[in-house]
Amino acid sequence: MSVIYKYPLAAMDEQKVAMPRGAHILCIDVQRGVYCLWALVDPEAEKEQRTFSIVGTGHQIADAARLDYIGSAQLGDALIFHVFEKLGAT
Repeated sequence: MSVIYKYPLAAMDEQKVAMPRGAHILCIDVQRGVYCLWALVDPEAEKEQRTFSIVGTGHQIADAARLDYIGSAQLGDALIFHVFEKLGAT
């Protein structure tokens, strides 16, 4: 059986998130002032570490070829961040 889990994200360059293996990311958005990632998961699956990068508009992106775009979210009127998953990271 699958369920949807929410994972809060810190507004930082890179972070690891433990989630069930094979989790399918659905979207990124802001909830109550916090960036969040929602994923469809099998809660019985073994956990794995996945690495995400959060990049601001106009900021440089190192190693962009190894990043998979997940989505963008806006906090207030000014801050828009773009979330990528780092491919091949553990």
